[in-house]
Formats: sequence, C-alpha cells, structure tokens
Amino acid sequence: MGDIFALVRRNNMFKKLSNGCVALVNRFLPDPFIFCIILTALVFVAAIPLAKQTPMNLVTVWGNGVWGLLAFSMQMALVLVLGSAFANAPAIKKILQTIASAATTPTKGIFVVTFVSLIACWINWGFGLVVGAILAKEIAKQLDGVDYRLLVASAYSGFVVWHAGISGSIPLALATPGKDALALATGGAVTEPIATSNTIFAPYNLVMCLIILICLPLINSKMHPDKENTFCIDKTLLKELEVENKVAVTPAEKIENSMAMSMIIAAVGVVFLVNYFINNGFNLSLNIVNLIFLIAGIIFHKTPINYVNAIAQASGGAAGILLQFPFYGGIMAIMTAVSPAGISLAGVISNWFVSISTDVTFPLFTFLSAGVVNFFVPSGGGQWAVQGPIMMPAGLELGVSPAITGMAIAWGDAWTNMIQPFWALPALGIAGLSARDIMGYCLITLFFTAFVVCGGFLIVGILGIA
Repeated sequence: MGDIFALVRRNNMFKKLSNGCVALVNRFLPDPFIFCIILTALVFVAAIPLAKQTPMNLVTVWGNGVWGLLAFSMQMALVLVLGSAFANAPAIKKILQTIASAATTPTKGIFVVTFVSLIACWINWGFGLVVGAILAKEIAKQLDGVDYRLLVASAYSGFVVWHAGISGSIPLALATPGKDALALATGGAVTEPIATSNTIFAPYNLVMCLIILICLPLINSKMHPDKENTFCIDKTLLKELEVENKVAVTPAEKIENSMAMSMIIAAVGVVFLVNYFINNGFNLSLNIVNLIFLIAGIIFHKTPINYVNAIAQASGGAAGILLQFPFYGGIMAIMTAVSPAGISLAGVISNWFVSISTDVTFPLFTFLSAGVVNFFVPSGGGQWAVQGPIMMPAGLELGVSPAITGMAIAWGDAWTNMIQPFWALPALGIAGLSARDIMGYCLITLFFTAFVVCGGFLIVGILGIA
C-alpha cells in the first residue's frame, strides 16, 4: 500500500501517462456506433474458424439476436431519462449542490465524484451510474478550472466495482435457491445456494473493494491536467431549460398543475415499493431502481406537467442507447451461438483459459477470461449464461471453490467495462459527452484495477482460500 501511495504522489508520471492514454484514445477510438460495427465484423470473422460456424448461419444468428436486448434497452434508456429528470427537481438539485460544494478545488472535485460513485455503484449499479454522472455535472457547474472529461470519467470509473457489490448479478444468482436453476447455470457444479458471506462479503472481496475505494479517488485526482491542458466546459451548456410556470386558467391546465394528481399515483407507487421490500428484502433489481426514480421524480416535481417537461428534456440523451444496443444484441448472439460442432466463440475463449490453468492460477485466469468475453458480451447475465457452465465445473475439478470462481467471473465482467462504451452510454447521455472524451482516463482505471484484482486472485490461489 505504501508503494501505491508513493506512486500516486508522483504527479508528473500520472499526468504523462493519462495524457498519453487520452491522446491514444482520441486518435484511434471511433464513435461508439462505428465501434459496434467493428466488433460485429470481428466476432463474425472469428466465429467461422474458431467456432466452426458457417457465414450464412452467422447471418441468421445475428439477425435473430439484434432484437434480443429490446427489454434491456428500454430499461437502460429509462435509467438515463428517469435519473436525469429526478436530478432536475429543485429539491434534489439543492442536495447535489450541497455535496458538490465540498469540492473546492479541481482535484477535490475529482476525488469527491470518484468516491461517491464507487460507493453508489457498490450499493446498486443502476443508481451509481446515474448519481455519479449527475454529481459530475453539478460539480462542473459550481467549480472553475476542473477538467470536465476527467470529471465524467471519474464518475464512470466507480462502475468497476459494481459486480463485487450488493447488486452483483452473479453472486446474487448463486445465492438464489433453486436446485435446477443453479445446476443449469453452473454446469452441475452448484446445486445448493452459496451465501453472499462467501462471495460479496468474503474478506478477500471486501479487501479488493476497499483498496480500490481508497486508491482510485487519489489516482483520478492526480491525473488532473495542467491548467493549459484542462478541458473546461461552457457552464451555460450545463444549465437545464427553466420551465415557465403559467397561471392555470382552463380546467385542463388546472388538472395538469394539480399536485393532487401527482400524489395519487405516487401513493400507489410508494405502497407497492414498501410491500415489495417487506416481501423481498433489499433486492434492487433494475426495474425497482427505475420505479424508485419514477415515483420520486413525480413527487419532487410536484405537478404532472412539471414532470412531463422534465422527462421531455431528459429524453434526448437516450439516442446512443437506442441506436447501439441492437447491435450489441447481434454481437452477443454470435458470441454465444453454438455451432453443429457443439461449441461457441465465447466457449472457445473460456476453454482456452481453462486449458492453461492450475489450481493456483485458475481464479486469476478466470478473471482474465471473463474480461475478454465481457468485451463482446457486455452483460452480466449474458456472460454468466456463457461462462458459468464452463468455468464452474472446471474450477470444481481443480479444487477451486465455486464461490471464488463465480466472483472471478463477476470481477472480469466489471473490469473491461472501463474500455467498453456499452455501459458508459447512460452516463455519457447525462453528461453530454462522447466515449472518446472519457475512455483515455478510464484506461488508467483499467490498469489499476487489473493490478489489484489480479494480485488478489493470485493470492487467493496461492493460499488456497475456500
């Protein structure tokens, strides 16, 4: 740890490294839509020799898979729109302004947004994505001289811990009772639920999360460029349109401006949510997160027409999601399609890592393989469906605990999100930036996380932690 802090204090080194990464990304990273096309071509060509697929079969698989993420695309669009509309409510603005006021210098601004985002994403990834991006915008409004690109990248960097947190889909799936479902998802390696005390709350996982929580805010803050290289956004571009409050004259206008109408539907939503949490505990699915933002937005905007206007204003940022997610659906379909030979491209990648593993290196190589697969299958559930039946039995055969194998897949799934624009789209839509603006800084998060997690799983393998 002392070596890490000594490294962080060398400002010039971090600035040179981050500047190099930013320059590299700005030069070579295309628009995320072009990135989708390139990935599509890459997996299409690779699947022919490696997965023994025919071109025509891949065309069919791709066409059928394009619409496989429709429900998820709508969920993600709502994360962006409902979160933005909620944050635009006057009372919420004041709260965000209070938090943002703690950032009195550019480096403190970067530190605050990284720290808050890490905690929020560990609690719930959907909540964290929205909160981090909104807080970044608020800090940029209040603080002079802060680099807006690094600010938004720092907000997104907190997402790297989501799958090790309490909304992680893989550890939660392993903890869910259901013998048949567990056996199917894990290739028969797991038939009884694995408690979260062995996954999310396992000491090795908490230590890795804690190291990242302590160090990443410091690392991000030390990357802040010199004054002459700082990208400061025009603050007028961050101001939301002020809604003109007209005096209600007609019966229709009086209904539109009636708080009673908002409170009636909000009361129904609150009752549902209270009943849900009583029966299900603190289980924040994406639908529940969106419902919370929806009901809270209605309440805090007070009148129906105010909320309608806020939603209309927030909807423009969803364009990237609507365009790109269908293509990721097609990419995922190609990656997971099983050929007549009984193999898939994702399976080929996973099996290669298994073939070079020992009981000591298996957790580490599982993490790395998940990082590679996640680049093409950027969905926790989708990745689990692909890798669970392969990696879990292989780990069990080598004597590695299924809980550790599951967490290695989870960490790998979160890790390469730092260079995959898929999950950044909601945050970018809220912030009004492109992937090229932030991915150079996110490369540093990628490298640092790899150092922490690779070291963590290597120690787990050496010590034989169960």
